[in-house]
This record gives sequence, structure tokens and C-alpha cells, in this order.
Amino acid sequence: MSADTTARPGRFITLEGGEGAGKSTQARLLADRLRSLGHECVVTREPGGSPMAEALREVILSGVAAPLGPSAETVLFTAARIVHVVQTIMPALKRGAFVVCDRFTDSTRVYQGALGKVDPKLIDSMEEIAIRDCRPDLTLVLDLPAKTGLARAAARRANEAADRFEAEGLAYHEGLREGFLAIAKAEPERCRVIDAGLAPENVADAIWAAVQDRLGLIS
Repeated sequence: MSADTTARPGRFITLEGGEGAGKSTQARLLADRLRSLGHECVVTREPGGSPMAEALREVILSGVAAPLGPSAETVLFTAARIVHVVQTIMPALKRGAFVVCDRFTDSTRVYQGALGKVDPKLIDSMEEIAIRDCRPDLTLVLDLPAKTGLARAAARRANEAADRFEAEGLAYHEGLREGFLAIAKAEPERCRVIDAGLAPENVADAIWAAVQDRLGLIS
């Protein structure tokens, strides 16, 4: 199953960054702002975004697949992404909606690629299979010191156990931050780095400025 990427009049915005950067909160705030202007907006996430993909999310984040290694995790993420693109993202884009997605292919490039040392050729081939031409119009990289992000993530989950990736050490998360910033530097036309250490409303304003600049929206 592959995505039919013909005729996609909608706009696709992704949010990337380390744990605790506020991606879910900012995705919701951005969607609220877009809807206030009369736009349809679908908020989704990866892994997940459709019933089958959400089931795969549980497998991935539980850590069950971790012993199989980053290459196996890449395959699982790709399977979830194929379903997500076909069932959720492309239908919304084709009807002219905005899609705001909490994580997408850049997370695979960083978590499994840069940190997991999966062969970049495998990452690229899996990405091509999963998304074809369904690529973001704008990627917002929410940047935050790893130590701050981990503290936020711990406060958010309260007494719940850390997931597969949150449980990694500080050095791992510092590597994630470097990986996302490297992507943003390599692809400045698509990516905008947002200081996620600001107050949520200030982060939202910075995001909105980036959206207006890149997509030409008028508030």
C-alpha cells in the first residue's frame, strides 16, 4: 500500500524536536489558530494517527521491539507511517485541509538514523516507500536543552513509566537535539528552528510567524 500523492491542495506542517519540547501543546495551539481563520485542520501524530498505526505505536513505545535493534524499529515506524499517510494525511490534504503532525520522517532520521546508526540508504528507501511525495511544506523544530526537556517529560508523565525513548540517558537526548538542528541547518527552506524554552504563548507566536512567512497566511 502506497500513498496516492496526486492533487494535494492542503498544507502539511510537522513539528519535530526532543522529548518535552512541547510539540503536542503547540500542535493544538496552531490548529486552534488556523481554525479561527476558517481553515479545516487535522492534528495527528507519529507513530499513530490511525487505528492500525496507533496499535503499532503501543508496540514501539513499550520497548518490546527494542531488543530487535534500530533497523527493526525503522521497519515498524515505516509500517505505521504508510497507514498514517494513506488513511489520514493524504485524504485531509486532498480536500484542502491543513495537517499538523507531531513528528514525522525527521524523527526517524534522527532517532533511528543519527542515533541508532541505521544505514542512511535504508532510512531513505523506507521513507520513499512510506510517503512518496507527501513531504511537509514546513517543519518546525522545537529546540530545547535536553536536560530541560527530560525534566518537562518527567513532570508530564507524573507516576507513569518512561517510554522506550524517554528512558534513554542525557547523552542520548543531547544527540537527538544535535540531530534535529543538523537537519534544520541542512534544509533551511523547509525547516524553522523555534526556541521552545520560551513561555508557551511566546512559542506559539513564533510558530505563527514562521507559518505566515512560509505559507503566506494572513491573520
